[in-house]
Amino acid sequence: MAGKHHGKKGEHASQTVVTGDQPVVITITRDFGAEGHEIGKLLSLELGIPLYDNELLVRVADREGMVMDEVAAYDERLSTEMSLFLPDRVDARTTGNRLFKAVRQVILDLGSTRSCIIEGRLSDYILRDNPNLLSVLVTAPLDDRVRTVGDKRNISRKKAEKLVREMQKSREEFYRRYSDGKWLFHDGKDLVVDRSAFGREGCCELIACAYRLKVTDAAEALDAATSGDPSHHEG
Repeated sequence: MAGKHHGKKGEHASQTVVTGDQPVVITITRDFGAEGHEIGKLLSLELGIPLYDNELLVRVADREGMVMDEVAAYDERLSTEMSLFLPDRVDARTTGNRLFKAVRQVILDLGSTRSCIIEGRLSDYILRDNPNLLSVLVTAPLDDRVRTVGDKRNISRKKAEKLVREMQKSREEFYRRYSDGKWLFHDGKDLVVDRSAFGREGCCELIACAYRLKVTDAAEALDAATSGDPSHHEG
């Protein structure tokens, strides 16, 4: 499946990157177990642009003067901690909010400076005003995702399904919490790819094709802006 998912929104070469003021940024939202991270790594190699996932946390740790392990621990349980309004969770919520603000700023900085791939952490919502954003959802049917998780972790189907449902719920809660309910997990995607239908390589190919089209559009828009061509319009 590939296409717009209920919401808003060149040439084949190893370095297909926009050099103007607006780099093209791919954000990847991943249904748990759909192998979005593996697809992101393939895409980074295919396009010759960096992939930011845990690297975001390294940058946050540097920005906040925190130990990486501490940042990673909060990152893993952020949404579930935030959803528990209990007195002993106040410190966790305060730290979580502080870290999310730092993550948000890191994502905004990256999105304005270089073409790259950013995974998760509400990056599609944070960068929604970037005209050169390509927001992608990597998905697969529940049964497929449960089987994939069970095989990778060597756990029973029952345990795998419980884990998939819990992690999916956590990711969706994160989106609700930090967008104040304005943006849901599956909202606003430009491209939806089904890993069970196309495989990792096929999904990578589809996203790479969309990226190259976006690069071409961005380059044309930049040329039109610098030449003052009134006839240019986005479409």
